[in-house]
Amino acid sequence: MGALGRALLWLQLCAMTRAAYKLWVPNTNFEVTTNWSQNRTPCAGAAVVFPADKMVSVLVREGHSISDMLLPRDGEFVLDSGAGFGAADAGRDPDCGAAAPALFLDPDRFSWYDPRLWRSGGAARGLFSVDAERVPCRHDDVVFPPDASFRVGLGPGVGPVRVRSVWALGQTFTRDEDLAAFLASPAGRLRFHGPGALSVGAEACADPSGCVCGNAEVQPWICAALLRPLGGRCPPAACRDALRPEGQCCDLCGAIVSLTHGPTFDIERYRTRLLRGFLPQYQGLQMAVSKVPRQNAGAEADTEIQVVLAETGPDGTGGAGRLARALLADVAEHGEGLGVLSAAVRESGAPVGDGSAAGLEGSGMRAGLAGGVAAGLLLLLLALLAGALLLRGARSFRWSRRDEAAPAPFVAPLGFSNPVFDVAGSVEPPSAPQVENSSVSRSYFVNPLFAEAEA
Repeated sequence: MGALGRALLWLQLCAMTRAAYKLWVPNTNFEVTTNWSQNRTPCAGAAVVFPADKMVSVLVREGHSISDMLLPRDGEFVLDSGAGFGAADAGRDPDCGAAAPALFLDPDRFSWYDPRLWRSGGAARGLFSVDAERVPCRHDDVVFPPDASFRVGLGPGVGPVRVRSVWALGQTFTRDEDLAAFLASPAGRLRFHGPGALSVGAEACADPSGCVCGNAEVQPWICAALLRPLGGRCPPAACRDALRPEGQCCDLCGAIVSLTHGPTFDIERYRTRLLRGFLPQYQGLQMAVSKVPRQNAGAEADTEIQVVLAETGPDGTGGAGRLARALLADVAEHGEGLGVLSAAVRESGAPVGDGSAAGLEGSGMRAGLAGGVAAGLLLLLLALLAGALLLRGARSFRWSRRDEAAPAPFVAPLGFSNPVFDVAGSVEPPSAPQVENSSVSRSYFVNPLFAEAEA
């Protein structure tokens, strides 16, 4: 059985054990145009230059004629059947002309923490994952391409990257000892680099209600890698009062449904229910369903089910809010059978640039301001009158203000919690990358279930 066949068999075993898996997408193949500075493979007779101070493994599938080649400090060519290199005069290909040498791009540019470089196995149409869960979670199986060369940076070393298993070069690693021996070998050093550590051995998620991903500590680096092409800044959301779900790097428009559940809740069954029975009725939406840490410190449970309904169109249609309310009604009617105990909803505001909404908001604000001014003047007049009556019969008047405004509730700053820095006595790790975002999220909670039950 070839490497590809063994990879397919391993993916089938993952599906049988309900284990999720992530597939590594980029490669360092010679014939992939995006690996070259001119976004094309070298012409016949071209000079080829690899970064001199790098290590890389390169799969070559075809024959190539070149005039010159500068090799890296350490590396290998993996030659497919019929592949190889031959000498040719410079400028042999008339379409190339006197072009500059073909430069192989930095093979160290691919980071484990970059969500864009992974693909989730078995992803269905209409589903997406929040950014932190696009990178392998601690219960995931990780598969590297069996028919390609690759190189992966393991990050800054703030903590070991831990997953259930790793499949690479036709081998499955489920024990740390075997994986460590591979990473220390010449083949492993060509494919994995950086101060970070890779660890295996976590169990598959056996909880029918789902498992928390476990990437909260490294989310700053996940977001930094994701936003690096944008200068580290989140793009502005296309709506007012945008939301930021747990595990997401930037604000989005739509709605978030938070569920508390009992022991009979099955996350896969519930995800399938939403995907087949609800989502097709609403256009321009994508949905993410996962278990996340619960943000309410006073709650009995420390986790909850987060359902993210994201508006994907340039102009939000409000479908996310309508679907969220439909899910609340579904929980009110079928919650006991689904194992759902309670539900709450947060919705983003109107699309930015919505003239009608802006006009209504402005007129309401002006009306409220006028009413507030009138009420304030009336209260001031009554206070002056009462004060005059009291002062007439008393030489002195002592008072203490009892109606002072209560202090504003604490609002957690936008950003990412990184509890790894709170460990006492630990060696100081690299500082977490900063991700800027100019939008501010305001939200509200709706829970009609108990009100309906008590009515």
